[in-house]
Amino acid sequence: MKKVLCFGELLLRISPFMKETNQDPFSIFIGGAEANVARALACFGVDVEYCSALPSNFMTSEIMKFLNDYEVGTNQMILRGDRIGIYYLDQGADLKGAVVYDRADSSFAKLQTGTIDWDQVFEGIDWFNFSAITPAINQNLADICLEAVKVAAQKNIKVSVDLNYRSRLWKYTSNPISVMEQILPYCNLVMGNIWSANTLLGIKIDEEIHAKKSKQAYIDQALAVSKEIIAKFPSCNIVANTFRFDREENQILYYTTLYQKAVNYQSPEFIVDQIVDKSGSGDCFMAGLIYGILQEHQPQQLLNFATAAAVGKLQEKGDGTRQSITSVNNLLLKNK
Repeated sequence: MKKVLCFGELLLRISPFMKETNQDPFSIFIGGAEANVARALACFGVDVEYCSALPSNFMTSEIMKFLNDYEVGTNQMILRGDRIGIYYLDQGADLKGAVVYDRADSSFAKLQTGTIDWDQVFEGIDWFNFSAITPAINQNLADICLEAVKVAAQKNIKVSVDLNYRSRLWKYTSNPISVMEQILPYCNLVMGNIWSANTLLGIKIDEEIHAKKSKQAYIDQALAVSKEIIAKFPSCNIVANTFRFDREENQILYYTTLYQKAVNYQSPEFIVDQIVDKSGSGDCFMAGLIYGILQEHQPQQLLNFATAAAVGKLQEKGDGTRQSITSVNNLLLKNK
């Protein structure tokens, strides 16, 4: 069985759940983009290891036990530093909006270049996954990501990156493009959306696209962006884009595209009512893509599965998913 390594900061999320009772009004969830991907992959039966940095204390022991209960490996966890990163998010809110980060000087944020033995960490690994959130934290972590992808490329390990852009994190540089352009030449699967590709890679998009009010305009733009990414970074052979639009109150229109071998595939449309939590949806999409590729599914099949996994996460509380392969496939069949 092929094995995936996810690398990124584990975070504790605090969200308010106001009730009419006298119970405490807040809930705590384990989050972080790469941790969410690892949990989803484990739910899909993929052998997965998670690498992050946490302080050596009882909280870390409980977190690792929680991940192990999901069958996420923690043998590569780095125990050092003094604190776990935190973020605060209103229930159901989007991470691009009402989010407050409290992760400065966390164990992960204080990692230094040259301290991770990537030859050892990558032993037995076939796929490496990370997100653009990690190089956004500081220059050291950007350099660590570059270290990792270079070693992965030398070992013929496939690399996937989620171009999730967090403006509140990119503080140490005014030019994230210059950072990401050093990392992308070593990536094989790029996932994100047309707007993050513009912000993080400098790929031009139609600034008036929203005014066109046309799904085909978005699909055409995704195709153009995908082609440019592959032309600019030849190691990349798959580009996936997500589209998530708010419609009526608490309703979302969701669909995706995947570009591979000069073919642009489109997922079915999903109209999602009663959104429970927006966090982690894109992470489930990434996990679905990796799962489908490792299973050697055809592009349309793996895109449909990944899209349904993302939609299913929108209806779950917290950052991580509990979906199984069967539940995702059932959701896909129901949508048809």
